[in-house]
Amino acid sequence: MNELPVSLADVQEAAKRIAGAVVRTPCLKSDTLSRIVGADIWVKFENLQYTASFKERGALNTLLQLTPDERKRGVIAMSAGNHAQGVAYHAGRLGIPATIVMPSFTPNVKVKHTRDYGARIVLHGDTLAEAGAEAHRLAAAEHLAFVHPYDDPRIIAGQGTAALEMLQDAPEIDTLVVPVGGGGLISGCAVAARGMRPDIRLIGVEAAGYAAMRQLLAGEPVTVGGDTIAEGIAVRDIGRAPLAIAHALLDRVLAVDEVTIERAIALLLEIEKTVAEGAGAAGLAALLAHPQVFAGRKVGLVVSGGNIDTRLLASILLRGLVRDGRIVRLRLTISDLPGQLARVAGLIGKAGGNIVDVQHQRLFGGVAAKSTELDVTVETRDRPHVRELVAALESEGFKVRVLQDADA
Repeated sequence: MNELPVSLADVQEAAKRIAGAVVRTPCLKSDTLSRIVGADIWVKFENLQYTASFKERGALNTLLQLTPDERKRGVIAMSAGNHAQGVAYHAGRLGIPATIVMPSFTPNVKVKHTRDYGARIVLHGDTLAEAGAEAHRLAAAEHLAFVHPYDDPRIIAGQGTAALEMLQDAPEIDTLVVPVGGGGLISGCAVAARGMRPDIRLIGVEAAGYAAMRQLLAGEPVTVGGDTIAEGIAVRDIGRAPLAIAHALLDRVLAVDEVTIERAIALLLEIEKTVAEGAGAAGLAALLAHPQVFAGRKVGLVVSGGNIDTRLLASILLRGLVRDGRIVRLRLTISDLPGQLARVAGLIGKAGGNIVDVQHQRLFGGVAAKSTELDVTVETRDRPHVRELVAALESEGFKVRVLQDADA
């Protein structure tokens, strides 16, 4: 531990430094999630920070250690959103000028919030690396102090205070599951957790398209890219300091796909009544995707952030209802006669379904001239209820097909 760039003592000092200015978020057991995944689950709600992300911890710990001259000249950071907000909010609170360089794909909600905290915003590049290059250029040109989002011992120590609190509040936790982007959070939590509990298991989670930490730890070339709803951990470059800590302390890194992350977001909202962004839901996604790894364990999950675009959240929730069979599209062939639509609606209503959309199709497809195709979107209880609806319609002579996503 002494050879690592951050020690338990550093994390403990960071906790004292930021106390009172950063929320000590709750760490609560979830009986329902525990039952679903087959492990005892405690959730650390870092989405309840003022800026809805753990990033405040490291940002404030770093800002409080700047020299008077650095404070006067101002700071600059590159970020896909949450680090930006953490730096902007606390810099504004401390009277420190802040410039944030954000990649072009950053969600609008994160750009808006960062600007609202008083920071100057520069949108540049299609990746975090390109935004970082521009931030370094501006830092040199304008003599600004660079606040790195993850590759800085002060940042790492600040992020580690989340794990410090978790193990103080729920000492029975024997496994920590933490999202991995550039590595600041997982490395800080690893230092804190391993320092307090040498036998604890430490597991990182990455989006499948951005598994840079897993690749580096396995000695493989880094190949990442593609769209992900977990843009907060869509990082190509792992920091040198976080990587050194990960090599020494992590047990393993798991990858999760987009559908499982979506499911985790929906579960956290439905069960815990809490909004998580894609990166924030990655830990729960790992338990859903790899239940055998966690069976019977006492697991602490870090919901690292809740800054998600409302339109995207709505889409994820509706897509989840479709996957669960709670919204279904039925295609019926009916006679093109008065009263047929009312008859179908009556049968669906009697069977307990709720119609949310209806479309007639008379001109296209292979239906006869005196027939029409009817697409009915219905709210249901679950997949067995869908089968009940189909059986009720077929018993009255209607030909019914349940449409899948790719059907037209």
